[in-house]
Amino acid sequence: MSTKPFKAAVIQAASIPTDSIECALKAAQLIREAASHGAKVLVFPEAFLGGYPKGNSFGSPIGMRKPTGRDAYATYYSQAITLDGEEIAILNEAVADTATVVVIGCIERDGGTLYCTALYFSGEQGLIGKHRKLMPTAGERLIWGFGDGSTMEAFDTPYGRIGAVICWENYMPMLRMHMYSQGVSLYCAPTADDRDTWLPTMRHVALEGRCFVLTACQHLRREAYPDDFECSLGNDPQTVLLRGGSAIVDPTGAVIAGPDYAGETILYADIDPVMVPRGKFDFDATGHYARPDIFQLKVDIGAKKSVSTVGGD
Repeated sequence: MSTKPFKAAVIQAASIPTDSIECALKAAQLIREAASHGAKVLVFPEAFLGGYPKGNSFGSPIGMRKPTGRDAYATYYSQAITLDGEEIAILNEAVADTATVVVIGCIERDGGTLYCTALYFSGEQGLIGKHRKLMPTAGERLIWGFGDGSTMEAFDTPYGRIGAVICWENYMPMLRMHMYSQGVSLYCAPTADDRDTWLPTMRHVALEGRCFVLTACQHLRREAYPDDFECSLGNDPQTVLLRGGSAIVDPTGAVIAGPDYAGETILYADIDPVMVPRGKFDFDATGHYARPDIFQLKVDIGAKKSVSTVGGD
């Protein structure tokens, strides 16, 4: 890990939820643009590839599943990506060309289930890991499966140890504690939460973890979806479904980039890694401030499979 300062970026952009290949190409272009301005670490929003279907109920009142909702899910399923697909190859190439570290949200298709996932890319290595959202929020549980403890690993990069916690997972104290215990210095928070309350949460996380927090949210309008997309927010093409609010926060809780609510943009900030150990001088949540004689957290990082086979040749 380098201790030299570097530039980070959060990408506040609208996804192309109807075409995952075009969306991956857009992401690749944004990676190259940010890298041309010196950014070494880039964070994209939640569900950037595959889309965040804001306002869609998928035709599912309690106790019912309407045929139109099944059709909507089938369409959404077809837009999701697999980790051996062309979208990954496009991103691998962009990351290798720019020697950057990228965290990007996607909707991952695995069997018959969709997962809200954050993907990690690093330079020539390409895709190095993923994190599946542990707890989809409210109506998200209808369309996304639950991640398990096997995808909560943080990763070493040339710019520090990086981890991703998606949207309202950041309100899970034990998950935050697990991230801090892994020595994360770059805490990434892809999100779809564009409310005024989000930035105070990110400042708290930065101060609690004594880490840099990079949070990215889409700036997305209704026009990104076709006319027949069900949307409880209305059908005016210019209606803003997600208003952004992306930001970068330093280990003292100070906001050093953003928030921005005006439109699509890239926000940059200079990151000085020495601020992390400086901050831990008086507070280390999983070290000298932890009191393990009183409090202990047990984390199961094993994969949980619904079907296992035995025997055979």
